[in-house]
Amino acid sequence: MRDARGHDGHEALDRGVAHAFWVRAPGHGEIRPVGLPEPGPGEVVVRTVRSGISRGTETLVFRGGVPAAERARMRAPFQEGDFPGPVKYGYLNVGEVEDGPPELCGRTVFCLYPHQTSYVVPAAAVSVVPEGVPPARAVLAGTIETAVNALWDACPLVGDRVAVVGAGMVGCCVARLLRRFPAVRVTLVDVDKGRADVADALGVDFALPEDAAGGRDLVVHTSATSAGLQRSLELLAPEGTVVDLSWYGDTEVRLSLGGAFHAGRLGIRSSQVGTVSPARAARRTAADRLALALDLLRDPAFDALLTGESRFDELPEVLAGLAAGNLPALCHTITYEEDH
Repeated sequence: MRDARGHDGHEALDRGVAHAFWVRAPGHGEIRPVGLPEPGPGEVVVRTVRSGISRGTETLVFRGGVPAAERARMRAPFQEGDFPGPVKYGYLNVGEVEDGPPELCGRTVFCLYPHQTSYVVPAAAVSVVPEGVPPARAVLAGTIETAVNALWDACPLVGDRVAVVGAGMVGCCVARLLRRFPAVRVTLVDVDKGRADVADALGVDFALPEDAAGGRDLVVHTSATSAGLQRSLELLAPEGTVVDLSWYGDTEVRLSLGGAFHAGRLGIRSSQVGTVSPARAARRTAADRLALALDLLRDPAFDALLTGESRFDELPEVLAGLAAGNLPALCHTITYEEDH
């Protein structure tokens, strides 16, 4: 449990106590008090307004499904504790700067910070949310950043026929961005026929896996299931590639690579947001990529991904419900009250 010091060891002074969500042990979450340090030079104090739950990754963390060999790579920028727990984990946080450099004070910012009522971080760790992007939508910045990186990896071309298999947060963000490419036809594929309404709001086609048309130039896979990855391969045209964004954790993936896999010279390529895509790494930084993601969130179509909200004090029950599959949601956001 965090003591009365901040992330960099400063003594907590008169800032008082904030509150943070921790996974105490797999399947069990709780709200804990944390001491806030006084900000040092070049640091900001942020009061959280909204945070978002990255459903796939955070429910996997909540269940204790991070493999031992991947625990170092899976660490979030401001994570405390270690997997499987106790651990403070999360990275979709939007807040207001209450103290820091004059050019940031009073600004709404995005930060890759866990679910916590207020916090102190280096000023370089926050990105200003553009005018016209409401805080609830801004929590999607980290997910849009993942989608941007994936499209840098995938390199879609004008007129491509593309399927996105898996209509979760990441898949929906990828589909909407692809919709803006000239003459690209995008089909969102999911086992849940209720996602057809989301696809319509995003301006793309929808199909159940068994009804999806093949011959795709590119397939982006985000379902985190063996069945979804298998179907992605089946949808490809010869010489096509599946770009896989799924994080499987400790789940074994099984594929049948007979049939057209070799004859069609099909490919599977991973994409991961932890590093900037090699296609742009020489010319773009991670900060550039995040700034682009925030600018892309001026598009109000992304509001279709905001499918629920709960109070901060309800977060332990909310994550348990999401992990158990009892709470259907794309992006579930968390609201913060002034008195926390």
